[in-house]
Amino acid sequence: MAKISFHAITKQYPGTSRPAVDAVSFDVAEGSTCMLVGTSGSGKTTLLRMVNRLIEPTSGEIVIDGKNVLQENPIALRRRIGYVIQQVGLFPHLTIAENVRVTAEIAGGWTKQRLDKRVDELLELVGLPPAEYRKRFPRQLSGGQQQRVGLARALATDPAIMLMDEPFGALDAITRERMQNELLRIQRDVQKTILFVSHDIQEAFKLGEQIAVLDQGKLIQLGTPVDLLAQPANDFVRKLVGGDSILRQLEYLPVIDALEQDTVASARGGDVPTFLSDATLLQAMLKLLETNAPALAVQDKDTQQQLGFITLASINREITHAHGHKTERTETAI
Repeated sequence: MAKISFHAITKQYPGTSRPAVDAVSFDVAEGSTCMLVGTSGSGKTTLLRMVNRLIEPTSGEIVIDGKNVLQENPIALRRRIGYVIQQVGLFPHLTIAENVRVTAEIAGGWTKQRLDKRVDELLELVGLPPAEYRKRFPRQLSGGQQQRVGLARALATDPAIMLMDEPFGALDAITRERMQNELLRIQRDVQKTILFVSHDIQEAFKLGEQIAVLDQGKLIQLGTPVDLLAQPANDFVRKLVGGDSILRQLEYLPVIDALEQDTVASARGGDVPTFLSDATLLQAMLKLLETNAPALAVQDKDTQQQLGFITLASINREITHAHGHKTERTETAI
């Protein structure tokens, strides 16, 4: 695993009035997924491509595990960073196995036996049984299957860092969701440090432990999905993440935000359904409606200790409170 640090990284193209990326600084923790979101032209892809130096920065530093990548050989750098793009870029005249192994062959130092074993491991990892897919050609695969091969190829040399530039953007909604779920499963197994560009805020919330919001080349806010929903830095972030959407808040805000201690449930001796503390307000609300219970007793997901109760009224208060704070921040900004 590896940590990525951006230190005042800037890209200014000649003849332009403002930088494409403007003094951006933040860290991506090792083994985590950071989503880059923002409107078109905000600098997301430019920032991503400066990590493997497909685009050279104008100033600043990008540090991976304490080493400035701008002082490395760019070819050697790219060989140790996985890169997945929307167009996949499979070689049509090569079999699936040959497409997967090509990056490892370029890197060198792999025996044929080791390469064959690695190809089979990766095809299994991305959900393509080797015996069935190893000898096929890209034209014989669906778009989603080709994207899986692209992901396997990026993982071939076991890189610590993965750069993903809207890899699922061209897929239909059903296939895109399947690929998102597949990436979550793979990430649980291999724990790469992932920097992922997306135009889809729902995708960003689903995949990202950390989200970086960019606008006109500047980093506007960095935080978890809950941070962005509960405390958007400004009106731009609020609109981008759908902070006004009650459904989205219910879907992502944690149940512990709406806990109360004094409730009808306690008067009944706690004889109510239990619920774990890592659930969302939406999950809690659906459970309350399904059981018709007056409350849920919320337990710590690790210790099983009871933390308090949640009711439909406490959920409503939390959502109303969150909207009230957003309104106050917007009026203050104006």
